[in-house]
Amino acid sequence: METDLVKMSPKGQLVVPQEIRIDEGFTPGDRFVPFAVKGGILFKKVEIPNVKAEFQKLSKEIEKQFQKQKIAPEDVDEAVKWARRRSS
Repeated sequence: METDLVKMSPKGQLVVPQEIRIDEGFTPGDRFVPFAVKGGILFKKVEIPNVKAEFQKLSKEIEKQFQKQKIAPEDVDEAVKWARRRSS
């Protein structure tokens, strides 16, 4: 692989060469964290969890467990009221 020179834009942006983007599977919107290293910067791709999808998955699991334990919505309401009284 031939090393490409990358030029920083006036806004501080760098372009990752196409060959590297393809080889590494980088896509628009990917997130990277920068690390200062002696003589430069190292960028590491990071995965940001899909919070909404994780919440929905967790909610379904909680609902499933409530059904399994036969916990009614009224039981949850009472538990919330009890917890609020204790924290006051």
